[in-house]
Amino acid sequence: MRRRILVSIVGVVIVALLVLGVPLAVAVSRLYENEEVLRLEREANESRTAVRTSAVERGDHVQIGSDDRNAVLYGVYDASGNRVGGTGPARADASTRKALEGDSADARIGDRIVVAVPINGDREVVGAIRASRSADRVAGRTRRTWLVMSLFALIAIAVAALLAWWQARRLTQPIDELVDAAQRLGGGDFSATTKPSGIDELDQLGSAMNTTSARLGHLIGRERAFSTEASHQLRTPIAGLRVKIESALLVPESDAKATLEELLAPIDRLETTVEDLLDLARDADVERTPLDAAALLHEAAEEWHEVLHQSGRELKIVAEDGLSTPLVAEPAIREILHVLVSNAAHHGAGAVTLTARSSIPGAVVIQVTDDGTRTLDPRQVFERRISGNHGVGLALARSLAEAEGARLVLERSGPRPMFAIVIPTDDR
Repeated sequence: MRRRILVSIVGVVIVALLVLGVPLAVAVSRLYENEEVLRLEREANESRTAVRTSAVERGDHVQIGSDDRNAVLYGVYDASGNRVGGTGPARADASTRKALEGDSADARIGDRIVVAVPINGDREVVGAIRASRSADRVAGRTRRTWLVMSLFALIAIAVAALLAWWQARRLTQPIDELVDAAQRLGGGDFSATTKPSGIDELDQLGSAMNTTSARLGHLIGRERAFSTEASHQLRTPIAGLRVKIESALLVPESDAKATLEELLAPIDRLETTVEDLLDLARDADVERTPLDAAALLHEAAEEWHEVLHQSGRELKIVAEDGLSTPLVAEPAIREILHVLVSNAAHHGAGAVTLTARSSIPGAVVIQVTDDGTRTLDPRQVFERRISGNHGVGLALARSLAEAEGARLVLERSGPRPMFAIVIPTDDR
């Protein structure tokens, strides 16, 4: 590309020089020739004063010398066109005949420039003076001028080549960086970025590529993290299903059909959870709808009531009236709430309370607390600790909350630890 830019710019400069330079060179040549004609005409007029008009009128021989200093040859012709003195053709040529008619004339004859001026008598033209000089003087001046013009043209081409090389390097270097960044991006290096080049169009392209790279890196990292966390998070319900199936197999007299029917509901919930998590992990076009926080709490209570009841624990719901309905992906908030209730059910003690209120202006707050005496470390509770499956669910829940523009916080570390989902509303 650099070579094409260099050749294009230099080619345009050469064409421009030819378009402008050739007519200028021709004009200079004609200018010098015209100047020479005017000089010869002036010299011929000066020489005319030394010619005796009466002698020319009679056709007598006229003495007129050459101007050796200016290399001019003079010839004198009578009215009939015969040379009566000086140097020149014996009979008047076209230029001389025109001078005999009363008008000055000039011509280029061979390698000489010729000028003829009339000699006026008392009443009419009685003869003419013909002056000629070699055109070498004009040719020499023209060649020297053309040489100077050529030198300037070569300098202009050299300067254009240097500017073209600099411009080509300035243009191609950021393009090469964009190509390199695109190749690295295609190879999976989402940290590939480009620096501003000062060229608006390329900077816009680089900015778009940087945004795309960051977006892809975020999506891939998010999908990997969600996949890892979700795989651990889903082990609990899968393990529960396995326990129920194994229990049914150990009791020969159990009703297999009833057991299978009982498993359908948790399987459906598990399938929905998997689909929701995959959509959220891939940042799919998840529908965002107004969230009914109270309805979501009752849905969670329906799911966890039996589990907690079997452990002799109570599940309470407290929901304020007139709560705002923020636009969020309901599957994400549902999964966060599931993680918090699961955490309270498996690691807490006593009653579990689900609360929805507007304790923060411009936000709906969903709180989950239990009556346990444990005290949590706010700095470590949301860390990903894969061993023992502990902490994976809360890390996933926080990632889901951040993806929705919400916050998952530990409001009270213990005793009676309290987690809160803070969901911004549009009325902030």
